[in-house]
Amino acid sequence: MATSKLQALWNHPAGPKTIHFWAPTFKWGISIANIADFAKPPEKISYPQQIAVTCTGVIWSRYSMVITPKNWNLFSVNVAMAGTGIYQLVRKIKNDFATEAEPAVAKE
Repeated sequence: MATSKLQALWNHPAGPKTIHFWAPTFKWGISIANIADFAKPPEKISYPQQIAVTCTGVIWSRYSMVITPKNWNLFSVNVAMAGTGIYQLVRKIKNDFATEAEPAVAKE
């Protein structure tokens, strides 16, 4: 049974013998790098970079469900990209706007 599932994956139109498998597989590197950046201070987060990561994730997630054959690897990596991009944008926005809104306490 395991052999037939492995053989089905190998012979799938978006399987390891095609670019449709390897391109999304290597794209996971962007999501992993974005996860590693969670430890980065919010001041160092770039709006243009995170907007690009988020938009790429949203647009290509939709596209991966429209094409034939459905490419679940492409879908999952782009959902991860959109999720990590949104998280980073929220961190940056909170840092930029929440810290500015805090009133300064007068020191005596």
